[in-house]
Amino acid sequence: MTTTEESPARPALTPLRQARERFLTGRPLPEGVPDELVAAWRRARFFGVRHDLAEPSEPLPPPPSALLTAARPVLERLAPTLASGQSSLVLTDERLRVLWSAGNVPGDKKCHDLSEQEVGHNSAALALSTRRRAEVHGPEHFLDLWQDVSAVSVPVLAPENGQVLGTVTVASGLSAGCAPHPGAALAEATATAVEAELLARSRTTERVLLDAFQRAAARPGAAVVALDGKNRLLSDAAAGMLSPGAVAVLERTAAANGSGRDDTGTSEASGLLEAAGTSEPCNPSEPYDSVRNGSGSVAYDLELPDGAGVARVTPVRHEGAVIGVVAVVEPPAGEATRPLTQRPRLALAGRSVPWRHATAKAAALARSREPLLLTGERGTGKTALARELLAARGDLDPVVVDAAEGPVDEPDIWATALASNRALLLRHAERLAQPDIAALNSLLDEHPDAPLLLTYTPDTPPGPCLQRLLDILALRSVTLPALRERPDDIRELLPELAPGPVPGRPPLTWTLDALRALERHPWPGNITELAHLVRALAERRQVAGPVRRAELPDLVREGPATRRLSPMELAERTAILESLRRHGGNKARAAAALGIARATLYRKLRGYSL
Repeated sequence: MTTTEESPARPALTPLRQARERFLTGRPLPEGVPDELVAAWRRARFFGVRHDLAEPSEPLPPPPSALLTAARPVLERLAPTLASGQSSLVLTDERLRVLWSAGNVPGDKKCHDLSEQEVGHNSAALALSTRRRAEVHGPEHFLDLWQDVSAVSVPVLAPENGQVLGTVTVASGLSAGCAPHPGAALAEATATAVEAELLARSRTTERVLLDAFQRAAARPGAAVVALDGKNRLLSDAAAGMLSPGAVAVLERTAAANGSGRDDTGTSEASGLLEAAGTSEPCNPSEPYDSVRNGSGSVAYDLELPDGAGVARVTPVRHEGAVIGVVAVVEPPAGEATRPLTQRPRLALAGRSVPWRHATAKAAALARSREPLLLTGERGTGKTALARELLAARGDLDPVVVDAAEGPVDEPDIWATALASNRALLLRHAERLAQPDIAALNSLLDEHPDAPLLLTYTPDTPPGPCLQRLLDILALRSVTLPALRERPDDIRELLPELAPGPVPGRPPLTWTLDALRALERHPWPGNITELAHLVRALAERRQVAGPVRRAELPDLVREGPATRRLSPMELAERTAILESLRRHGGNKARAAAALGIARATLYRKLRGYSL
């Protein structure tokens, strides 16, 4: 049975003992036996578990486990306190294999596998399946040898993603009371301490892989890829050289080396690695090579597809486990690396959920060279993100057309770009002339997989021809959130928007009061408006020290006149904006999609000052 913070009343153990005997002898069960307990006993019988199991299975050496490595310091600090008592402490992995145990309990035969397939119903198996603390007492166990044992188990969760990595169990003599098991607090505290240790170690392994990447990328122009089985870092040279197929081969190589996961299945990469892919590499004193790679691992050569060249792959180890690989790619003999362009960093700035969701979806769609539509208010960073997506897949020399500059001069520019296998970046699709829209629709009819990337700002309702284009691209479209919908990103955007360093002028810094004012401003011009403000302050500011609130423009300093919206109102406002974007600003269609009358939509638009 499972316990939560408020432990439910447990059926008396004597009737349960009698019910278990009737179950084992095939007689009908009395009323009041919990259904989930009967189901557990039946599973044990189905798995062929013997209730009179006298000796556990032969012990196997515990598998290499990052969970055990992280937990060992915690467990060894507790082990001396268990030596003199009648209790034991057990750590299992996600398959309920016992990794570590200490102490002793009546009837404890040191089982080495606590799965239901081996020993039937027990607290560790219950905690693993329910993802919460669980207790099993005496006759609730299936095995005879645990009839006088009470146990409480707590799942150990991965700090990064909440995946169950294993369990911590405290077992003792039979506890007949209804209160939580006497060892419940110990089990909870141990699991919490192990999770804290896992978090600290995951950050350490991130740094090890990041350092390996930076050492390898220190040589100017080096094409370097670091992978951990889930995320990847590419230097600018690698982004310009590798095809998606070549990157996929490196990803499979990383997975084959065991990188990005350990025996607990935990991913080691997170925001630190993502951010590193856009930062400048450090300049270590020693080059990175197969002899001095900081990992002690043996490097090997890997032939890449699509004529990308040969990758020198080096597994990166930390505390005896492979945490990732670093690949240094050399182009085929006689072939120079393609010229590189500066990759915009602004497109990657932002850690808020709306921004990360939008950019992750865009990156996933952009991996193939099929059409992609980026929509959003003016100034939300559509073009910057579009260029970043193109560069990430190796399209470093796209044909760029800006419809805001007037009708397209070359009528056949779409077909020309397609024939030369160059990607086409079309900005301000809402400003296209009717003949250009018709030509683009015809191109997509003939070549639905054309490498086309469009940006679109839904200012006015589209005409029928443009609406057809939007409908064609609807399944491959991403809406970028407005800056007011992700105010938490402003602090990360400020240093990216600031001008480069000027001798004698310190970089811009901000007081907390000024930052709060920036985060409350609605930013109708989005990132573009914020960039103008930052540049103006950097150019005209005469005083030293952080920017104070008094130095901000009046509209920003005084804050919005409207009241702060409640979470429910923010959610409603976001849904309205999303529906309007999805339907190109057509209010009738947006209202129908939302299930409200058009008059109601107009009233809400006025109420939210939209």
